[in-house]
Amino acid sequence: MSDEVKDWKEEGGKLPGGMKGCRKEGGVLLDQIERLLPKEIERRSFEMIEEELLQRGICIPEREKAITKRVIHATADFEYGYTLVYSKGAVGILEELVRNGADIVTDTNMALAGINKKVLARFGGEAHCFMADEDVAAEAGRRGMTRAAVSMERAAKIEKPVIFAVGNAPTALVRLYELAGKRGWRPAFVIGVPVGFVNVEAAKKLILSTDIPCIVNRGRKGGSSVAAAVCNGVLYGLADREGKRG
Repeated sequence: MSDEVKDWKEEGGKLPGGMKGCRKEGGVLLDQIERLLPKEIERRSFEMIEEELLQRGICIPEREKAITKRVIHATADFEYGYTLVYSKGAVGILEELVRNGADIVTDTNMALAGINKKVLARFGGEAHCFMADEDVAAEAGRRGMTRAAVSMERAAKIEKPVIFAVGNAPTALVRLYELAGKRGWRPAFVIGVPVGFVNVEAAKKLILSTDIPCIVNRGRKGGSSVAAAVCNGVLYGLADREGKRG
């Protein structure tokens, strides 16, 4: 037991200053809380993001701003204003894919859970993740590959355009790159935002070296929440304009 914990226990486990002082300080802090209705919280968050982008001098093209802002909203990290890379015409291509019923495949069930599947379904698309499939795990073990790589192979067999949203596994991006080079097949779109250290930056550079339409975050940052935020940024923007948000 540390000396700090021992002293705290000897004093009866009371917080410094006693509850009276805590309540007084809490009352002051409560005065700083914005009282907003649930539907107003997101609107206010995006207003704050827009204000801070201006303060930081971060200029993002209008077609891309809605997506980048949603990523910042999901992460509270304004560095994405500098590091998110959009291939030429990326947003328009992504919107057209969604409008025409493309499916989305993720490399984690967390990203899958974060995507608004109801909005996607209104355009005729479905979202999938094959990572937890028993046969994918078995095949990955037999071939000495990651489940993410095998799940990309599984997704490549879907007989319609597929948007790949990769937020965790760089091996998924590497396998997509390999499949595109060997099979005369390529993904309709890649959202390449895996987070981590081993091969993360190199895998992102592989995708950026191709002519595959993509949105990629340079560097180590990313994650399932970022992959889902990119998808939702496109879905919500398109649905709002076409009256399919609900």
